[in-house]
Amino acid sequence: MDPLVNSLLNVVLILLSVVFGAALLTWLERRLLGIWQDRYGPNRVGPFGTLQIVADMIKLLMKQDWVPPFADRLIFIVAPAFAMFVVVAAFAVIPMAPGVGVVDLNIGLLFFLAMTSLGVYAVMFGAYASDNKYAMLGGLRAAAQMVSYEVFMGLSLMGVVMLAGTFNLRELVLAQVDGWFIGPQIIGFFIFFMAGIAESHRTPFDLPEAEHELTAGFHTEYSGMKFAMFFIGEYVSVLMSAAMITVLFFGGWLGPDWLPPIAWFLLKTITLVLLMILIRGSLPRPRYDQLMAFGWKFMLPLSLLNLIITGALILI
Repeated sequence: MDPLVNSLLNVVLILLSVVFGAALLTWLERRLLGIWQDRYGPNRVGPFGTLQIVADMIKLLMKQDWVPPFADRLIFIVAPAFAMFVVVAAFAVIPMAPGVGVVDLNIGLLFFLAMTSLGVYAVMFGAYASDNKYAMLGGLRAAAQMVSYEVFMGLSLMGVVMLAGTFNLRELVLAQVDGWFIGPQIIGFFIFFMAGIAESHRTPFDLPEAEHELTAGFHTEYSGMKFAMFFIGEYVSVLMSAAMITVLFFGGWLGPDWLPPIAWFLLKTITLVLLMILIRGSLPRPRYDQLMAFGWKFMLPLSLLNLIITGALILI
């Protein structure tokens, strides 16, 4: 096969799989939360409620694509598309197996951090363009939360970079042949995991969308497919965080030979996604000031301590 055609097929299959996986995750989360909380969950449409995804898509497609008359129309329309674009673009540098990936960049880790940082603009654009006080409050909360936890996310990765000596994600995986980084970087893993949940606006860190305070937060005025893009973008972000944790701390596709490399990558990623769902179903939501205090008073000192300890061990 022509290398160009092979590369294009690789790109299309990976990106379609990411979007389909995020849609499937909306059903899986509701189903598992139902089981863990001793209730049914989706069980009416299709076997075990599996066609609930199709029902949700039909509902969103049939809803009126409404733009409020008081909104800034252009920015209002662009914001959800931009939110979806940045999280899908971040998947471009994640290696899933030898030869399976969109692009292999020497600065892949920096590209990932750049894309996650751009996500805050989509949230602020949507909040500002809505011209709604609840949306604006949610957007301000989201901006402060995402910018704060990006600091800890970046610092938590420096220990891994120091051990591997590269920003290339494929080389970071190969550097774990003799042992995963979860051992020497257990503190970095904890910080990155918590920051990933905060960046995705997942419970218990979903303060920008706290329904009992801000209706739906920054996407209060959105409906139809525009709302769906924000909604699916959040689930793509969950998959992205789990995939990146797999690459950085759990050896990526590395594993015994009795399963193909892509199967090990998917198995580790799905396990981390299930852990994130379990956290949503078990932990209460903190106050916003507690969330920010937890970040700056606990996560920041801990991430700096991890850097100091890692540097000292490398020197020794």
